[in-house]
Amino acid sequence: MLKIEEIRSLCKDETIVATEHLITRMRQRKIKWEDIKNSIKNGEILKQYPADYPFPSCLINGDNLHIVCSIGEGYLYIITTYRPSIEIWDNEGRIKRGDKS
Repeated sequence: MLKIEEIRSLCKDETIVATEHLITRMRQRKIKWEDIKNSIKNGEILKQYPADYPFPSCLINGDNLHIVCSIGEGYLYIITTYRPSIEIWDNEGRIKRGDKS
């Protein structure tokens, strides 16, 4: 299980790895690096994905921004980011509508 403290400690320019998918989505969605970093600093882990490959990942919500990331080999891999849709998530982006968990 990923811990938010470990993610925050790796949220530095020298230890962040941005996937090509992330860069594409950031441009499309007009999301800035500072938005991502602030969301990780102030956010919480909503969901863990322990079976993801090559490293387990998690979904973070912070400042109404979702970030999917993983940790591996001393790096923080940021996979994607998006603003949660009001049709799918509550107003704070914390609870998925219709989710019983």
